[in-house]
Amino acid sequence: MKIRFWGTRGSLGTPGPGTTYFGGNTSCVEVTTEEGGRLILDCGTGARPLGIELLATAPKPIKGSILLGHTHWDHIQGFPFFKPVFVPGNSFSVWAPKGGSRSLQETLSGQMEFTYFPIELGQLPAQITYHELAEGTYEISGARVTTQYLNHPAVTLGYRIEADGAAIVYVTDHEPFSDNLWRGDSEPGHIDSMVHEGDRRHARFMANADLLIHDAQYTPEEYASKKTWGHSPYDYVVELAAAAGVKRVALTHHDPEHNDLFVADIEQRARALAEKRKYALEVFCAHEGGEYVINGKQIPLSAVRQGDAEAAVSPVAAARILVVDDDPLLRRLAVKVLAKYGHTVREAVNGREALRSIADERPDLVVLDLEMPEMPGLDVLRELRSAPATLHLPVLILTVSGNEAATSASFEAGATDYLTKPFSIPALTARVHACLERAAHQRD
Repeated sequence: MKIRFWGTRGSLGTPGPGTTYFGGNTSCVEVTTEEGGRLILDCGTGARPLGIELLATAPKPIKGSILLGHTHWDHIQGFPFFKPVFVPGNSFSVWAPKGGSRSLQETLSGQMEFTYFPIELGQLPAQITYHELAEGTYEISGARVTTQYLNHPAVTLGYRIEADGAAIVYVTDHEPFSDNLWRGDSEPGHIDSMVHEGDRRHARFMANADLLIHDAQYTPEEYASKKTWGHSPYDYVVELAAAAGVKRVALTHHDPEHNDLFVADIEQRARALAEKRKYALEVFCAHEGGEYVINGKQIPLSAVRQGDAEAAVSPVAAARILVVDDDPLLRRLAVKVLAKYGHTVREAVNGREALRSIADERPDLVVLDLEMPEMPGLDVLRELRSAPATLHLPVLILTVSGNEAATSASFEAGATDYLTKPFSIPALTARVHACLERAAHQRD
């Protein structure tokens, strides 16, 4: 596979003399296979120079697949300026995570309404199809593409692409699941030594990749004040990649306030960390124009789910959710927010009431507070896991204690996911959606 970076900046485009090397365009990476398949990862402002290059050099008609991590503006704002979609005969499929309040086509149409742009989406002469994804494995442009939900305030997917015997993993936007990556009694560098199951799952997703392209927007010092914003510090990426057996790491999604000297310093610090830990890992910061050829052993596509991706997407809009918390304000907020997404939401004020409610009518998901009087959430979780009927019931834990002991105890007891208070409304809805989609996929 051949990989070329067309946009490496996160959040906001930053043209100017201070970003001439690492680049000022927002996220866009081109992947081409030996057989000519073309996958475009995100469509930030870097899509504009990519489109110009394709019109000048690519075989005609131009075909490709655009894979969006999510539809925040810095990942789609280059689409209206991607010139190949203005040429009749060209064809593109656009793929993005399912779970927003509007369809993918409606979302992309929004930024091209006449108020903001002179040409509407429906007026583009190229053939464009739209596909909404959940977690799963699909064949896209001749490559095997596996998706996994990320930890971001919006519903976001990471992509693992396997073709030509090689594997690359593309991850923006994502942040650590836990304040502490490693358990205090364990040696760093091993997946089993990680505190949070979310981080272990993330590491398994990127296992043995030839190239990992990962969000590393912050330094560790910056991340301390920017938790829950949905982005990673570089040290987390280096540690995670090494534990996963990744060969090369391209740090990307550079902060708009970081000029070339700052990003170069991040690169040096990341390499120093890998050297200090004696990790066999090549680390660099992605820069616009950077081009890499990845080779590996042939990976068969026999396990790929064939056909239209929508067939693998399970509907979760009408899910039944039980919110268990002794805080009436939090319950009221959760009910109001989740009901807006079409869910039927019930409430319980303590653990014993929750168990009675579940016995009367089993929900599709339990949102469970850990710190409650009378019967703590951890006891409720253990009781649920001891009964065959609720052994696999998804449980999203809420807690103000984001410490290692609480995290480990929750996952050992069988928690599905974990969210620390205070949390944002988008973070809650994204985690609820991910829990429901994973449960539906496991049933399939």
